Amino acid sequence: MTAPLPAPATRRPLLLGLIGTGIQHSRTPAMHMREAAAQGVTCVYRIIDLTTLGLGAEALPELLVAAERMGFDGLNITHPCKQAVVPLLDDLSPEAAALGAVNTVVLRDGRRSGHNTDCSGFAEGFRRQLPGAPLGRAVQLGAGGAGTAVAEAAMRLGIGHLTLFDMDPARAEAVAAALRARHGEGRASAGTDLAAAMAAADGLIHATPTGMAAHPGLPLDAALLAPRHWVSEVVYVPLETELLRVARARGCRTAHGGGMAVFQAVHAFRHFSGLEPDAERMLAHFAEMPGAS
Repeated sequence: MTAPLPAPATRRPLLLGLIGTGIQHSRTPAMHMREAAAQGVTCVYRIIDLTTLGLGAEALPELLVAAERMGFDGLNITHPCKQAVVPLLDDLSPEAAALGAVNTVVLRDGRRSGHNTDCSGFAEGFRRQLPGAPLGRAVQLGAGGAGTAVAEAAMRLGIGHLTLFDMDPARAEAVAAALRARHGEGRASAGTDLAAAMAAADGLIHATPTGMAAHPGLPLDAALLAPRHWVSEVVYVPLETELLRVARARGCRTAHGGGMAVFQAVHAFRHFSGLEPDAERMLAHFAEMPGAS
């Protein structure tokens, strides 16, 4: 039986951070700080942008040690570090271990505990934005750290068959094989012909950095999108990506990346603070942020 949490008024401040590349415009810090404030807790949230620092994922060991020494309570981890951070942790939640990707690291009692809240975050955002979407077959672009979690979410949402594409075909096949092992043969495969896969699909999941400010453009030929397709985006800065604009212009139903952004933060806040976040309040905070409409 766990001990009761202290009342918010007696809790010490939270010190959190986000590690990744090109993250100066991330809304994650503001979401955590505003939710903490609403619960009577001071939260300081620092952006640790590898691009600004001129560092790569190889700096993760040094950054984790520095965070521990400075008293950080936890770190969010984003592209391109979600898989690279795994060997540096002491404990993994069952979901993080199964996925081999971590986006939330809790630093407590001298231990580093890794969690993955991307999976549940994507699933909740999808359900809210695309209710009743046909789930027979889908194509997913991207099988990296976020893509691994999103593919698992697709299985849990009930997508019958997921065809994965990645710049590294071996990585797509590895993710597909892991999905088949967990969810059954026939549920996932690595694709070789994107046009054919889109022609047979009900929808598209986009899980690459394409569309972010630092990676503008479309992740596939717009001609492959048909009005019957739904399109679910993971990128949320900008919220209105070129893919979503083009997809809507072609008559597709769409889901922006804000849903995943909010709900992964909801679940991460619970891990960091031990407090129960108010999801609706965090959604409202996200919607009020500049550029969120």
